[in-house]
Amino acid sequence: MTQQDSKNCILIGAPVDCGKRRQGCLMGPDAYRTAGLASALESLGHSCTDWGNLSPADVTVAAPRNPLVHDLARTVGWTQTLAAAATRAAKDGLPIFLGGDHALAAGTVSGMAAHYAAQDRPFFVLWLDAHTDIHTPETTGSGNLHGTPVGYFTGRPGFDAFPPVAAPVPLENICMVGLRSVDPEERAYLADSDATLVDMRTIDEQGISGPLSAFLDRVAAVNGALHVSLDVDFLDPSVAPGVGTTVPGGATVREAHLVMEMLCDSGLVLSLDLVELNPFLDDRGMTANLMVDLTASLMGRRVFDRLTMSRK
Repeated sequence: MTQQDSKNCILIGAPVDCGKRRQGCLMGPDAYRTAGLASALESLGHSCTDWGNLSPADVTVAAPRNPLVHDLARTVGWTQTLAAAATRAAKDGLPIFLGGDHALAAGTVSGMAAHYAAQDRPFFVLWLDAHTDIHTPETTGSGNLHGTPVGYFTGRPGFDAFPPVAAPVPLENICMVGLRSVDPEERAYLADSDATLVDMRTIDEQGISGPLSAFLDRVAAVNGALHVSLDVDFLDPSVAPGVGTTVPGGATVREAHLVMEMLCDSGLVLSLDLVELNPFLDDRGMTANLMVDLTASLMGRRVFDRLTMSRK
């Protein structure tokens, strides 16, 4: 790691646990700290500043039209807090948002998008997740708002209770990788869109590097800024059990590290979400440690950085 490559990594705890009914994600930020995220980054030549755990703004909202919607006011408060934190942190370094459930991305992505819109720089999102999370509060059948952040930051209608989105992210600037659990309404909405959708069958048939390379080439061609949102359920639950939304058939450890290494090589990543870690469901820190290892790969760790004994 050269001095020119070093980043000021800003760790921002977002113990969001209101996006679904199963509790436990509020422990995620401290689990990442316990697993040594800061020391892993510093060992790669980066500096780390930890802003601690944030709290949601206190807001009052009208009752949702969809009676199934869970904890709307607190989700709106988190969106407000995290959007402001994102725009502030983006000026000083590379924000890493420690979640918390995926509802946090409504704030992190909208805040980062607003920051780069002010710089007149194209903004892109890589969504590593089993789900598309593009519902709205009106279309969600579960009422769990961790299934709506993409709907929010792309400007879908139905988010009247939320802060207005200053810079909606165009669907053509979004790449979703690892999809394998998509509701019919979401599938129908995305069918005619220009979003890049890479499900697990595509990965099985083509590998993970080809579709990702094509997307990264598009980002690089316009000097785009890239936000990565990494959900634990992108990974197969056999290697990452610490998540409340386990979906079999996810990415392997090697596939996930390849994604992170390619992102590092691209030099395009300027912000990161680590979401849906539920330590209550984890197996002796297995998932937290893997997520820290993946972040280290994104930030420059390589197999050939570690000396091994010759076999000759």
